[in-house]
Amino acid sequence: MNQQKIPATVITGFLGAGKTTMIRNLLSNTNGKKIALIINEFGDLGVDGEVLKSCGAENCTEDDIIELTNGCICCTVADDFIPTMTKLLEREQRPDHIVIETSGLALPQPLVAAFNWPGIRTQVTVDGVITVVDSAAVAAGRFADDHDAVEARRVEDGSLDHESPIEELFEDQLTCADLIVLNKTDLLDEAGLGRVRDEVASRIARKPVMIEARNGEVPASVLLGLGVGTEDDVANRKSHHELEHEDGVPHDHDEFDSFVVERGPVADPAAFVAALKGVIGEHDVLRLKGFVDVPGKSMRLQLQAVGSRVDHYFDRAWAPGEARGTRLVVIGLHDMDEAVVRTAIEALA
Repeated sequence: MNQQKIPATVITGFLGAGKTTMIRNLLSNTNGKKIALIINEFGDLGVDGEVLKSCGAENCTEDDIIELTNGCICCTVADDFIPTMTKLLEREQRPDHIVIETSGLALPQPLVAAFNWPGIRTQVTVDGVITVVDSAAVAAGRFADDHDAVEARRVEDGSLDHESPIEELFEDQLTCADLIVLNKTDLLDEAGLGRVRDEVASRIARKPVMIEARNGEVPASVLLGLGVGTEDDVANRKSHHELEHEDGVPHDHDEFDSFVVERGPVADPAAFVAALKGVIGEHDVLRLKGFVDVPGKSMRLQLQAVGSRVDHYFDRAWAPGEARGTRLVVIGLHDMDEAVVRTAIEALA
């Protein structure tokens, strides 16, 4: 058996930051390296896996793409990730590199720590953790706080919970990073990008390298081959949860809910998207993604939404025998009214 450790790259980032697009670009430009890809979905519909399986990269076939859809990877390390890695390492033709895309709701720290498990540590090393940031969202204030106002409230009320779960998650993903990719910079001017850099840097004590990207276009030579061995430094990258709950209390995602909406065909995609933006805004939906059936079109319409920004395009033809349909994953905070949101989407023309 080859004793050289296989490098693994962990790609994390908040919902809709552009992780899947970046990985799709990566798979098309790996200079012949055989890549195994592990995808973790939050929700019941494997949208990201479908997108990546259709990319046609010769060095990452459909058999090399493994989806974990049973829950957040940071909560199912023992049940899902370790067995998956074990099977991958038992293959006769082992990959040259492993790429792991975490859910947008995952803490990367428990996943990185799992690489210290016996049987994994001797065969695989974490080449690096890459955190993808939606620069446009940060510039719009989704994670930008008035720090002075927060501190004033802290003085007034020491029991106040000043940070939302989303903000903590954002910071935890930054804290674990070896490389931060400021994505979607084409949506900002130079001054706006400068403010994003300052905001991201202010969120973490560690200062990993930050690079800029448009549409997730980053050369494979930049993303792969960092050679960090992050599993040896994970103790210095503790999440909010680890710092506040070092008593063995298990981490969960009660702050977030997700569900799948299945509905009939959509005759007018432009009108549907416009109406969908209204539903997203009214009910504070964090993320929405899936596929739409457009009558008279041989191709499937892919739809990805982050807040009120909705992207849609025809990604591939419906496969022979594949059941056409419109299926959308909706992700929001725990107090989102699923019944109301579901009804609203189903009612759209």
